[in-house]
Amino acid sequence: MIVVITGGTSGIGKAAAEIFIKNGDTVIVPALANDSNMENYYECNVADEQSVKNVFANIGEKYKKIDILINSAGYGLSGAAELVDIKDAKRLFDVNVFGSMACINAALPFMGRGAKIINISSLMSLFPLPFRGYYGASKAAIIGFTKCLAKESARSNITVNAVAPSYVNTEMLKAVPDNVMEKFLAAIPLGRLAEPEEIAAVAAFLCSDDSSFVTGECIVVSGGSHT
Repeated sequence: MIVVITGGTSGIGKAAAEIFIKNGDTVIVPALANDSNMENYYECNVADEQSVKNVFANIGEKYKKIDILINSAGYGLSGAAELVDIKDAKRLFDVNVFGSMACINAALPFMGRGAKIINISSLMSLFPLPFRGYYGASKAAIIGFTKCLAKESARSNITVNAVAPSYVNTEMLKAVPDNVMEKFLAAIPLGRLAEPEEIAAVAAFLCSDDSSFVTGECIVVSGGSHT
């Protein structure tokens, strides 16, 4: 299969890429940078629509099809609502929302019956936290778009789903102070962060034949913190 994973050079995206590579699939990773030296890397800024169009046109020309698209590229933002610069909020939405939409728009012409689209959302889209309103709103928008697109794409037998993880052990969390991290962990019954591979495994399931009747869903992976 031809698998495209945006942001596939780090975090959840990289973990997902490694699953598909082990399965013998061809994995293409559009991302801003490639510090992990992933193969089939395309430099791509998902917030730049022309960059997205160029990259997906090249992918389509070379591989002729896209079987799976996983939108894993993301951007974080926190702060009190009245203190967040709207320019930063727009950047957030350009990456998390419009970036995913641009990738889907560019990929769909190359996706046939049975193709899969997975959007990585966040638990904060469903269970908001103070000072993460803009981020949560961007991820909530992705869930809404996922559900609408699933209905549109059903006639082509293309399934569209989202995954909403809670706190994941990635670079993004390394800057979190210890006292704050303790509060995060206390709210998770399993008592630990999720590993990127655990979130990627859920995405991989949604890309498998076993999930052929699953579409328009948002799968929460929270370690029991919101059940």
